[in-house]
Amino acid sequence: MWKEGKAVRKLFGTDGIRGQANHEPLTPQTLTRLGQAIGLHFMRGDHRHRVVIGKDTRLSGYMVESALAAGFVSVGMDVALVGPLPTPAVAMLTRSLRADLGVMISASHNPFADNGVKLFDPAGFKLSDDVETEIESRLETALPLVQPSYLGQMMLLQDAVGRYVEYVKGSIPREVHFEGLKVVVDCAHGSAYKVAPLVLKELGATVIPLNVTPNGQNINENCGATHPEAMCEKVKEVGAHVGIAFDGDADRVVFADENGRLIDGDQIMALIATDWDSRGLLNGKGVVATLMSNLGLEHYLEARNLKLLRAPVGDRYVSEKMRDLGCNVGGEQSGHIILSDYATGGDGLLTALQVLTVLISKQKPASQVMNLFTPLPQVLKNIKLCPSILKHPEVTKLIEETSTKLGKKGRLLVRASGTESLIRVMAEGEDEKRISDIVDHILERLKAIPKVAVA
Repeated sequence: MWKEGKAVRKLFGTDGIRGQANHEPLTPQTLTRLGQAIGLHFMRGDHRHRVVIGKDTRLSGYMVESALAAGFVSVGMDVALVGPLPTPAVAMLTRSLRADLGVMISASHNPFADNGVKLFDPAGFKLSDDVETEIESRLETALPLVQPSYLGQMMLLQDAVGRYVEYVKGSIPREVHFEGLKVVVDCAHGSAYKVAPLVLKELGATVIPLNVTPNGQNINENCGATHPEAMCEKVKEVGAHVGIAFDGDADRVVFADENGRLIDGDQIMALIATDWDSRGLLNGKGVVATLMSNLGLEHYLEARNLKLLRAPVGDRYVSEKMRDLGCNVGGEQSGHIILSDYATGGDGLLTALQVLTVLISKQKPASQVMNLFTPLPQVLKNIKLCPSILKHPEVTKLIEETSTKLGKKGRLLVRASGTESLIRVMAEGEDEKRISDIVDHILERLKAIPKVAVA
């Protein structure tokens, strides 16, 4: 299917391919063919080609891993399996091993029944829309398989965890240690369940681990970055200095101060940008965030002669804009923080080390160090409707009129989710009741639009 000269992607969304395991497109048959198409796209030159494959702790990871690996091997690509590791570890190992491709099998913060495929180029960056479109187009053609003597090989990379541990520890000065710091760490029963407590303990912190016993079905279940309530409560219960919560694949992170108050990605970007700017380390005199980031962050940065530059929702779009503008700090309110001096995408553990380093250096409570601005009230609600509703004339008119009423003191964002079958409606402004009423009004109007199928 083509539109306005560009192919419309059918498989790839905001962050790779995602869906329910053992349902299309995440069936063994389709995944094997997908592995073949991806492998053929990245096989250039006469060298021995290699793909690095990592995964989170979902039960379906075994199936997805095996099917993709079969596809890669059948077109002549060697496969290096690294087992359960954070998404940024796969990106790092792809670069470190000089591999042609990296694959992370994860549905991030989604429930265990879902899974997904994230792809990295040889430099460790997520693929562009254009490359994903080219891969999809290959699936419509015959995919040549190699002769038996040219089949790829498979190996288990034994020291993958150790490589990543040393990599993240290398992002902070050697003289920095976290002795005397009590930290609650919620790993969401996900891919950071081994490495996050290990790194923090090696750096001297007293670690109170939460949700570090994955069973294949409990990933993200009422825990982690999307459900941080237990982490916040644990911080208060044990008298910790700070709490940290990762999502299922550990590319995002949120925090809690010593009072159990949640600290989101906007506050963390403000913290790191302020610290780096004071030390002459901030590039581009600004931060790249998304349309979801709070106006409070924008006002905070403006007061310090720094810019907030907005990208579409999705950490890969943030990363692309950071490269275009020469910025080295960016991210999302949800906790995807990209520090491009060290990583090509969001890395929850690396971000945590940067935050703890600032906390140690300030020698002040987290509530004073990590709450740098007062966010404007922001209301976000979701509704299950067909994304095509956003093209309806009544909807476009409604959005325009509401945005005009909010003016410069508020914002309205209505968009389709890139990872789930949802329409997201977000409003922010000075009056919380007013913006809450605005969101509810828009949701009611969306429900009333005729001839739009519910997803």
